[in-house]
Amino acid sequence: MLHPVPAAPEPAVDLTLVVPAYNEAKRIRPTLEAMTSCLAARGLAYEIIVAADGNDGTREIVAGLAKGDPRIHVLGGEERRGKGYGIRLGVARSRGRVVGFVDGDEKTPIEELDKLLPWLDRFDLVIGSRGLADSRIEVPQPLHRRVGSRAFGLVLHAMLGLRHVRDTQCGFKVFRGDVARDLFGRQKIDGYMFDVEILHLAARSGYRVKEVGVRWRDDRDSRLDLVAGNWRNMVDLLRIRLGRYPGAAPSASAAAAERASTAMASGKKP
Repeated sequence: MLHPVPAAPEPAVDLTLVVPAYNEAKRIRPTLEAMTSCLAARGLAYEIIVAADGNDGTREIVAGLAKGDPRIHVLGGEERRGKGYGIRLGVARSRGRVVGFVDGDEKTPIEELDKLLPWLDRFDLVIGSRGLADSRIEVPQPLHRRVGSRAFGLVLHAMLGLRHVRDTQCGFKVFRGDVARDLFGRQKIDGYMFDVEILHLAARSGYRVKEVGVRWRDDRDSRLDLVAGNWRNMVDLLRIRLGRYPGAAPSASAAAAERASTAMASGKKP
């Protein structure tokens, strides 16, 4: 009797980038062209997974590009399911030894990856930041957005701690692949507060986080409603504060513990 031969697992790649893109038809093509050019110049084996919700043709543009480049993939639908939801799906499909997410509006140039990736030798996740001394804000947010961000930070730190993180919301983060798949496999928030949830889970799991200053420019195209959106964010922060989460995946948590033990034995700060 013949038995079906199981399909061979797809080979891993150096880097998976997940790109959330809600109604970004005007910008997604140049954004992806910049990404593929940058990654190819660095000799990386990569894949790009675009999570494209909306109905302005973004998904169709990416699907067209994917026909000519098998390293590009697209998922999503017309309904807006949320940035956290889209990135969670993308990470679940990732094959990268390193997994990152980068906003589709290119507020942070893709070349800033060069500042983040080397730190993964010592840290489990590395996050871009607009709040450090070496951060470079080329076009600042309007004043009311900056005031709102500071107020949000006070509430966030009061509810969840995370005082070691200056900027939780910059859409430019990279992870060791196993850590990304562990964290996103446990997170639940579909909206903007997924960043906070991921960092909260990372802290609880003993993962080491490095914050690195990056270039950033505002494009005056915020999709967050100041009243309804911020109310949803407060509700999500409360859900994170009161939420029950499973522990870290055994392989990922064991690796984190081993690295911490090695660092302590060598006299380095983990």
